[in-house]
Amino acid sequence: MRNGVAVTHLRRGTLAARFQAETSAGPIAADNVIVATGPYQRPVMPALLQDQPGLFQVHASRYRAPDQLPAGAVLVVGGGASGAQIAEELVRAGRRVFLSVGHHRRMPRRYRGRDLIWWLAEMKLDQTPVDKRGPDRALPLITGAYGGHTIDFRQFAAQGITLLGRVIANQGRVLEISTELADSLAAGDAAYGAFLDLVDAYVARQGLDVPTDPDARAPLADPPEVRDPMRRLDLDAAGISSVIWSTGYACDFSWIDLPVFDAEGLPKHRGGITEVPGLYFLGLMWLSKMNSSFLSGVAGDAEHLANHIAGQGG
Repeated sequence: MRNGVAVTHLRRGTLAARFQAETSAGPIAADNVIVATGPYQRPVMPALLQDQPGLFQVHASRYRAPDQLPAGAVLVVGGGASGAQIAEELVRAGRRVFLSVGHHRRMPRRYRGRDLIWWLAEMKLDQTPVDKRGPDRALPLITGAYGGHTIDFRQFAAQGITLLGRVIANQGRVLEISTELADSLAAGDAAYGAFLDLVDAYVARQGLDVPTDPDARAPLADPPEVRDPMRRLDLDAAGISSVIWSTGYACDFSWIDLPVFDAEGLPKHRGGITEVPGLYFLGLMWLSKMNSSFLSGVAGDAEHLANHIAGQGG
């Protein structure tokens, strides 16, 4: 039993769902069940650094504040939005921070006087359908912390954060680090520059009255660790007492006992409609389009499912 609900079986074309609440109300039969629990059920942590006594380790989902951590330097593994925000908070709190960065897709928080989300909606990029998604599945690297600002890891380095490549292996408390940091930063820069180009072209076509923003393209100098990447990190020698695993999440639909999942445990559906009559999904990333998991975009998918259910006589 997970999340208080277990979908158990089909009965005469009707989906039977059993809900066990605190009141133990008993079974509830429903013609239709919409699973809207989101895509982030299970925190993902690699097996590295298991059984290392005295080393505080926590997933980003359970990180709360710098004073939660013991004294000493901190290693943040994962350069996505959560990892970047946590690393910035820690260095602002006076901690020595090491940040392990892999492939990422950074975006401007604001550009030419407008927020990123405004541009996505204005250019209708948030309506991009699944079949036009493209091969890069990295989430946008953005932050709303401290009033919101564009993330550039070179700026993080200027604030005192030590940048590392991906953590790929370990021997005890000594980590082996990938030397691909420069490539990762270059890929992030390419995504960032491509988006600025897209906005500039759109502004020119539409004749929008928005300010120019030359500072957005001003390059920052690479820190020494980009030119000469660290290959090994000895946690004890670096004084690292804490590791924060900002390594993402996975779906967990193990509470649904129906043949609607692929080999990776992800729902098989078309716009949220599964092959099991009466079973639907809502709020998943890219359910039908880019903004399917946005508060601003879920309504369209919900209306689509409601219309389908109504058309089925449900």
